[in-house]
Amino acid sequence: SVPAASGLAEMGAHWIHGPSPGNPVFCLASRYGLLGPEAAREENQQVEAGGHPPMPSVTYGSSGKVLNPKAVREARDLFYALLASTRAFQGSKEPPWPSVGQYVRAEIARTVPTMAGGQEDARRLQLAVLAACLKLECCISGTHSMDLVGLEPFGEYVSLPGLDCTFPGGYSSLAERLLSDLPEGTVLFNKAVRTIRWQGSFREEGDDGRVFPVRVECEDGDVFLADHVIITVPLGFLKEHHQEFFQPPLPERKAQAVRNLGFGTNNKIFLEFEQPFWEPEQQLLEVVWEDESPLEEPDADLEANWFKKLIGFVVLQPPEQHGHVLCGFIAGKESEHMETLSDAEVLGAMTRVLRTMTGNPKLPAPKSVLRSRWHSAPYTRGSYSYVAVGSSGDDIDVLAQPLPEDPRDPRPLQLLFAGEATHRTFYSTTHGALLSGWREAERLNQLFQA
Repeated sequence: SVPAASGLAEMGAHWIHGPSPGNPVFCLASRYGLLGPEAAREENQQVEAGGHPPMPSVTYGSSGKVLNPKAVREARDLFYALLASTRAFQGSKEPPWPSVGQYVRAEIARTVPTMAGGQEDARRLQLAVLAACLKLECCISGTHSMDLVGLEPFGEYVSLPGLDCTFPGGYSSLAERLLSDLPEGTVLFNKAVRTIRWQGSFREEGDDGRVFPVRVECEDGDVFLADHVIITVPLGFLKEHHQEFFQPPLPERKAQAVRNLGFGTNNKIFLEFEQPFWEPEQQLLEVVWEDESPLEEPDADLEANWFKKLIGFVVLQPPEQHGHVLCGFIAGKESEHMETLSDAEVLGAMTRVLRTMTGNPKLPAPKSVLRSRWHSAPYTRGSYSYVAVGSSGDDIDVLAQPLPEDPRDPRPLQLLFAGEATHRTFYSTTHGALLSGWREAERLNQLFQA
């Protein structure tokens, strides 16, 4: 008998990106025995995927047919070659374009006319696949458009080797394991912080002996006095609230880094089906709108066309655990618009997309929909960071610097900063977030040992 599906859906982090010895999330997960047998295999740790997981995929076109795999592969290979060529501009004083998007489009315009043997149909298809590749890259970078992602710093991001894998018991199984090592009651939930006052002289009521430089005030009125506070709130929250969140406000250089760095939205749309319409071996169902081209401006009507930003669906594995579930990914303004719609509207739009792509107008609608809403989440306001046009890896390092700025200050390390947006080479990842937390803990260790 097949056990009932446990219905695990990751609303946030999904994969361990690059599960290999250099990835601390992978190392912890292995040590705690939280991974499946596949993930631990030596050969899986040596796959170089460059951040683009190679899954068995099928590509549907908007004409309702599966697209020619060879044509799709050729266009995709061109795209990844162009993406790889951006690394040449790292540290360049005069990059040819400000953004990754502008550079890639200029290169496409230069190379595509000579490709596809000059046949118009083949060329149109290549352009449509390239447009889809750019949308996928928006999901990976957590941005509305690759035109917002800086070209010069783009190559600083480091991809670890290893075939991306998931946690059979959910990502939270790692957090729960780490939590179990702490004394009961150490971590307080539902304690939103309103203000962090620093550079002060605060005393406990009834205890005049001890003076603290930091006072953390919660929305429920509770107060915590501290010598040191590690701040790990998402960059999206800092962008919106840093002025009132910190008293006194952050020094201008740090506030400027918060403003400069990019922070966007990547959301998931889970669709649950009675029966799969896909083949058991297919792990990724991609969608390509065949009339699109990266060389033409897309239709800006969000309401009418938001769903065209969807890059396709990952099939959740194994079906015994999840049921028949597809997980769609969508980034940017379209993704933020999706958050404002009802479940019924999202389900309807997804059903139409799948009927269009499979060419089956009678394809049964999904029986349920579930989606993330990272932009609406008040303490997140998006998904993760990217290095925007006009910013650089230096901004990440500035964001990571503790306060007060003067290293000779008699009360050092009052505010420490961690989180994915503070890691120069692993931003946007859970392993970057984890390493940044260890980095700040180590700073305090050094101070206490001094």
